[in-house]
Amino acid sequence: MGFLLAAAIAIAAPLASTRPDGLEWVAMQGGFIDQAKAPLYQIIPDYLFPGVANEAAATIAAGLLGLVIVFGVGVGVAYSRRNRQASGR
Repeated sequence: MGFLLAAAIAIAAPLASTRPDGLEWVAMQGGFIDQAKAPLYQIIPDYLFPGVANEAAATIAAGLLGLVIVFGVGVGVAYSRRNRQASGR
């Protein structure tokens, strides 16, 4: 159920506001946005999946990829913990 809800949110992501988020807005108002440092590596820069021409589709693809990655990590952790408990460690 949670996976489906998260997928629906990812699909609706292009409908979100184009205004800056709260943290970005505060940095702009405080005059220190120019001091922000970009991360060394970005998997999906600006939440747009690279190579997809349509911006809405690129946003949806990026959200769904992130969802699959997080879900996969969660399942992997749960599986490894279950196996560890079953073996008595």
